[in-house]
Amino acid sequence: MLSREEEVAVGRDDLEVRREDQDKINKFSRLHQREMLLEDDLKSRAKEKEDLEEIFSELELADEDEKVPYKLGDAFILLPLPEVQQLLSKSTDKIEKSVSATENKLGDIREEMNSLKVELYARFGKSINLET
Repeated sequence: MLSREEEVAVGRDDLEVRREDQDKINKFSRLHQREMLLEDDLKSRAKEKEDLEEIFSELELADEDEKVPYKLGDAFILLPLPEVQQLLSKSTDKIEKSVSATENKLGDIREEMNSLKVELYARFGKSINLET
């Protein structure tokens, strides 16, 4: 970050906000909103994965010959236990891939936000608050 002298030199109240500065501030705001949405998405996917793993462990106690209701869309169908376990495993793998992709997006967004923070704090010092 900035040294104390740099903050004092940059921290003037009469500092004019240029168009490019406003664009950076707006971009930071959009990235922050996207970051919050992706974090919420990650939480819901983590919950969904946890639920699937719990169901999978419960099904391990079931009888092999038993037919188990499996939700497809809005309907439940009765399927053999091994097939349901295979479908649950595929669903878990799909969620893990989705979580990984979302985490990568989040990392990119946070990296871009940090570079914007550095630029904006260098220009405005303590006159701007970008802490989220």
